[in-house]
Parts: sequence; structure tokens; C-alpha cells
Amino acid sequence: MKSKAKKEGGDTAIARVAMRFVLMIGALSLFSDFTHEGARSILGPYLASVGATAFVVGAVTGFGEFLGYGLRLVSGRLADVTGKFWPITIFGYAVQMAAVPALALTHTWPEAAVLIILERAGRAIRIPPRDVMLSHAAGHIGGYGWTFGIHQACDQAGAMLGPLIVAVIMGWRGQYHEAFAILLIPAIINLALVMIAKFLYPNPEAMETSADEIQAPERFSSTFWIYMLAGALVAIGFADYPLVAFHFTKTHSVPTDWIAGFYAVAMAVSGAGSMLFGRLYDRFGFRLLAILTVVAATFAPLVFLGSFWPALFGAAVWGLGMGVHESIIPAALTPLVPRSKRASAFGLFSSAYGAAWFVGSAAIGFLYDRSLTMAVAFCVVTQLLAVPIFLWLSGKERGLPRGHPQV
Repeated sequence: MKSKAKKEGGDTAIARVAMRFVLMIGALSLFSDFTHEGARSILGPYLASVGATAFVVGAVTGFGEFLGYGLRLVSGRLADVTGKFWPITIFGYAVQMAAVPALALTHTWPEAAVLIILERAGRAIRIPPRDVMLSHAAGHIGGYGWTFGIHQACDQAGAMLGPLIVAVIMGWRGQYHEAFAILLIPAIINLALVMIAKFLYPNPEAMETSADEIQAPERFSSTFWIYMLAGALVAIGFADYPLVAFHFTKTHSVPTDWIAGFYAVAMAVSGAGSMLFGRLYDRFGFRLLAILTVVAATFAPLVFLGSFWPALFGAAVWGLGMGVHESIIPAALTPLVPRSKRASAFGLFSSAYGAAWFVGSAAIGFLYDRSLTMAVAFCVVTQLLAVPIFLWLSGKERGLPRGHPQV
């Protein structure tokens, strides 16, 4: 009885540490998203103001996403090989947080494009090791969906606050450069919190017990590759917000002062939905992902064809889709691979995902310049093609214990 009570007491203590760790990572992500999402909320109109076309906006942001996902293959593999999860994460944050306020110094779209891409590169470097560290806590606080959902809710709180502050500055001063410059403050706070987290939790892997250790197979399972295909289809049809904002500016369907506010609404929906859908994913698995993909696919006709109010609703749906991308998709990936290859799996999956996003963003921008209807149809159809795959994956996961690798 004493040994059982001692074990339960130890499990409770580990659970508390795990939750504090997840919330700490969530706090630093809040200020990270405050910074970079605040900037991204006005990138489309800013690029347009310095002479960029729709194709340039789509290509630059799409290439940024491609690099921002493609580099995860390198950083994920490097993290697995070296075990230097914190140093890689810290370096990524430093690059990203430096690039955003530097946009205040740009005056042409090529200058801005360099920093936009650099910001995405920093984000790419930090995400695989950070997500692996988060996954170590999942077994003690309710599951992968719940863990990534909590983190994403914190993340999106910052993604909501940043655009709101930027919207206030744009409404008051109307100056893009001042809006970018003010983002230096949350950037500094983020870097301070990263160093505090490293000091308080130097070895997050200790939270995952040895009983969870799985012998890695030589190759990833077929389920992993099929899931990667579904993720790529979703990414191809998901327009980046700078292109959406470009459309709002070009058509005057949304006043310029409201564009950052629309993005804040999207981030609020994303954050609120992340915790709910993360918890539901732990219960329903890929069936939920199929349903949410259908819902998220409706963003395109709403934002590109609608007036002010349909566009606002479409921005909220776009935010829901972003929440799915950032929380449920990595949560669903985690049980598909063994622990020892987790960072490599995140990196490989993200590279394919980013390549698909780049191709899709460039294609959407290209189609937009020629036919808005074709651009909308492309967005909807490509995302819906992923739904049958998610339903097939739902059948494959039945009867399998939640939270254990499928190999």
C-alpha cells in the first residue's frame, strides 16, 4: 500500500511539473506569436504598398512557408542526432525574433521579402525540437491532443493580441513601420522567457518514463506516409493570410484598418478551438480531423467572394483551419512514430507540408491574377481530397491504444 501511494504521489508530482512545463512553453510561444503574427497581419497590405503584385505576395509568403517547413527536416534530424533540443530551439527563436522588428527598416518589397523568409527560417529551426520536448509531457496530462491543444491556445492568444495591437497602431498612426517597430517589445520578452525555461526545465525528456521507450523501426510505417499525403493536400489548398489581406485591400471588401482585426478574430477562433478540438481528438482521432477539414475548406469562398460580414466569418473559419494545422495535425503525427525518431518525423512531415504549401500558395496567387473563381475552386477541391484519406486512417486506428506508436 505504501509503495502504491508513493508511486501515485510521484506520478502526481510529475504531472504537476509536466503541466507547468507545457504552460511555460505556452507563455514563451504567446510572446513569439504576438511578435510574428502581429507582423503577418499586415504583410499583405504592406507588400502591396511597396509595389508587390498578388503573385509576388503569394510566391514570397509561399516560399517563406516552404523554407519554414523544409528546414524542419534539417533541424529535426539534427535534434535527434545531437540531442541538443534546447540550443537549437533557442537559436531558432533568436533568428525569428530579430527578423520581425527589422521590417521597420525596409522600404522595398525585396528587402521585406528577405526578412519575411528569414523569420520563417527561424521558426522552422525551433519547432521540431520544441514539439518533441512538449510531447514528453503528454503522458502525464491527458494525451497528445490535449497537450498540443493547451500549447496552441496559449500560442494563439499571442496571435490574437499581436494583430490587435497592430490594428490599434495602424488606426491611430497609419504607419506600417511604426507597427513593426513596436513588436520589438514582445520579441525581447520572448527571448527572456526562452532562457528562463531552459534554466527551469533543462531535461524535459525526463518526464517521459522508460516504459514509453519504443525500439525504432528502420523505416517509417505506411500509415505515416499516407498521413503525410493527406497533410500535403490540406496545405496545398490553404491560402496564406497575406494573400487574403491583399485581396481585402485590392477589392476594398474590408477597410484597411480592419484587416489586422480580422486576423485577430481568426487567431482567437484558432486558440479557442485548439483546446476543445485537442481534447476531442484524443477521443475521436482522425474522424474529427476529417470533419474539421471539410469545415475549414469553406474559408476560400467566404473570404474571396464575400463582402465584409461573410469575409469576417471566413476569417474565423480560416483561423479554425490554422488551429487544426498547428495543434491537431502534430498531435495526430506523434503516435505514428517511435520516440527516438520523433524530431526527424516532425521535420520530415513538415518539409513535405511546407513544400505543398509553397506550391499551393504560388498556384493560388497565379490563379488569383487570372480568375478569382478558379483560385477559390482550387482551394476547396484540394483540401476536400484529403478527407477520404483521413476517414481511411480513422479505420486504421480503431482498436489501437491512444498515445502509443503505430509501427
